[in-house]
Amino acid sequence: MLSNFHKNLLQHFPTITSQKLLLATSGGIDSMVLADLFLKNGLNFAIAHCNFNLRGTESNQDQQFVEQYCLKNNIPFFTTSFNTQKFAEDYQLSIQLAARKLRYEYFYELIKESHFDFVATAHHLDDSIETFFINLSRGTGIDGLTGIPMQNDKIIRPLLDFSRKDIENYASDNKLSWREDSSNTSDYYLRNKIRHHLTPILRELNPSFALSFQQTLKHLKQAQSLRDDASKIVYKKIVEDKTDFKRINLKELKILPNYKAYLYHWLQPLGFTAWEDIYNLVDAKTGKQIFSENHQLLKNRDFLIIAPKTKHTDEKFIIERHTSEVNFNIKLLFCKVSKPFFSTNKTIFVDDEKLQYPLTLRRWKTGDIFHPLGMNGKSKKVSKFFKDEKLSRIEKENTWLLCSNDDEIIWIIGKRADERFKINHTTKNILQIDLV
Repeated sequence: MLSNFHKNLLQHFPTITSQKLLLATSGGIDSMVLADLFLKNGLNFAIAHCNFNLRGTESNQDQQFVEQYCLKNNIPFFTTSFNTQKFAEDYQLSIQLAARKLRYEYFYELIKESHFDFVATAHHLDDSIETFFINLSRGTGIDGLTGIPMQNDKIIRPLLDFSRKDIENYASDNKLSWREDSSNTSDYYLRNKIRHHLTPILRELNPSFALSFQQTLKHLKQAQSLRDDASKIVYKKIVEDKTDFKRINLKELKILPNYKAYLYHWLQPLGFTAWEDIYNLVDAKTGKQIFSENHQLLKNRDFLIIAPKTKHTDEKFIIERHTSEVNFNIKLLFCKVSKPFFSTNKTIFVDDEKLQYPLTLRRWKTGDIFHPLGMNGKSKKVSKFFKDEKLSRIEKENTWLLCSNDDEIIWIIGKRADERFKINHTTKNILQIDLV
């Protein structure tokens, strides 16, 4: 079946013959078969090998084997060595996860330093089968059941349509040499248990199991695509994208019979995991929040608001006289004009002679008071203004004030200007300020 490799390769990666590839090679049978196929198909590639130092002299012998292969075949060779055990302990990771993290960080460093287009790994169909059952055993959605992707960013997997049996037959027919990893015979890892005990039973029940599994993956990926298409359509209808946050319309969301599935699809990539708490948030009182590592989810009346976690609120930016542009979290433009036009939420006109420089751009704080434009000089607490405007906690946290002398509010930016700095028919120096 690997006789179709070149045709299959071009079908998935049409421009691969003109690209510079880095082949991740352990020395095992699958990666040595891929190296041989790359050589025979005239691809431009180098080889990278990671020594994880987990099997003593065996690990060093693997490295030497791959290095000798590269010397013999005039293939550029890159290698690195890791103290994987210590890294796993320091970061409280499993050995497998630690090794994965280390090797992919190394591959991306090589991509950047040596300008490779892609890293090719030797994952094959049996790896995808094992990943399917690992995810199934742990509980997963449709994304976890679609196997290993053929391409993920800069990582490509040209052998993914071929079984381990295809690879073994090719290695035997072409008299290839490779290294056996002794840890593959152990049942210590879940992947090995599935490989040694579960998949043999499935092949006994169905001799064409690999082909059947490929068909199942095809159908699952089609269902995944349908899910993604439906999610995009619904997202456009009920999610409002603001500059600093997103707002989900709960009235529209709850009409949908499967609204929990949409919430999962939108929020899972942001690191949220407390799904029952999130689903309960839909009917919770205003003000309830749930956090992921980098995001917050807030219930505010008839909306769920998604925003990055709030940063320090003591940020300030000083604006000197004659400044024309400020780009600090928000972008403001300043210019002198001879005549004003109508003010809006994004454009105000102020009397420049009433301002005390430098101006300050800052977050609001408890106790702030301003004189809302149009209220005949009456003062109002900023917190009360926010309440009257029915702003959510996240909207409040993302509101900026433009101040004269730090304390006198010129503008609650994008929301309301201050009466004290308005222009009149005698104003000589009119300053236009735009929120871009």
